[in-house]
Amino acid sequence: MPEGHVIHRLAGELTQRFGDAVLDVTSPQGRFAAEAAIVDQTRIARADAHGKHLFIDFTAEHPEHIIYIHLGLIGTLNFEPAEETRGQIRLHISDGGIAANLRGPQWCRLITDEERDIAIGKLGADPIRDDADPDPIRLKVQRSGRSIGSLLMDQKLFAGVGNIYRAETLFRLGISPFKPGREITNAEFTSIWADLVGLMKDGVTAGRIDTVRHEHTPEAMGRPPRKDDHGGEVYTYRRTGQPCYLCDTPIRDQVMEGRNLFWCPACQR
Repeated sequence: MPEGHVIHRLAGELTQRFGDAVLDVTSPQGRFAAEAAIVDQTRIARADAHGKHLFIDFTAEHPEHIIYIHLGLIGTLNFEPAEETRGQIRLHISDGGIAANLRGPQWCRLITDEERDIAIGKLGADPIRDDADPDPIRLKVQRSGRSIGSLLMDQKLFAGVGNIYRAETLFRLGISPFKPGREITNAEFTSIWADLVGLMKDGVTAGRIDTVRHEHTPEAMGRPPRKDDHGGEVYTYRRTGQPCYLCDTPIRDQVMEGRNLFWCPACQR
C-alpha cells in the first residue's frame, strides 16, 4: 500500500499539471460513470492529501463535488497520454494532452464538503501536513499498552505512516518496536514525530523513501546500492538476514499488525 508521501505527491501533481484547465472527467470502466459526469467539464479547485486519503476538490457547481480516493493495496493513479486506454480505468481526468488514470482503488467516491470533514476527522495527525498537531497523539500513545510498532501503523494516530516508515524511524532512533506506548517518554515521542516529519517530507520531494544517513550510503560504505521494487536506501525494511549497517547483526522480521515488521535485535533492544 502506498505510504502517505505518495498521496501527497499525487495531490501536488494533480494541481500542478491541470491548473485552471477545464477537464474531461470520465469512467472508461463504467463503475464511476454517473459520478464522473457530475464533475465533467469543470476545474480542480485543489487536490489535497490527509494520510493515505486523496481528495480532489472540483469547482463547487454541485453539492457532491469532491472525488475521494483511497488506493488500497493494488490501486494506482498514473499520469499518462490522454489516449491511453490500457487496463480497467475507474477514473480518467484529462486536459486533452495528459490524463490521470485511476485503476484498482480500494474506493473512489463522490462526496460533499461535510463528508470530507467527517472522513478527515477519523484520521490521526499527518506528519507531512504543517497543520498537524501531534500532542493529542502523544497522550494516546502514552496511555496505551500496545507496542509502539503497532501504534505507528494505526491511521487514527499516525495518518500516512506505513510499514517502511514504521521500521525505519524506530531503527534510526534505536527504539524497540515492542516497547509499550505507555513506556515511550516525551523525548522519544518528540524524536519519533520529528523523524517522521523529516523523512516523509523528503519522500514527497524525492518520490521515493530514503532513510539511511550520509555515512551509511552505498558510496560512503563502499557497498552495492539496494536493489528492490520499493527503491530507496533503508536500514531494515525487507533486509531480513542481512547484516545491520551499524553492528553487523542480522536483521530480523516478524508479523505485526498484519505486516512484516523489520528490526535489528542488537540496535533496538
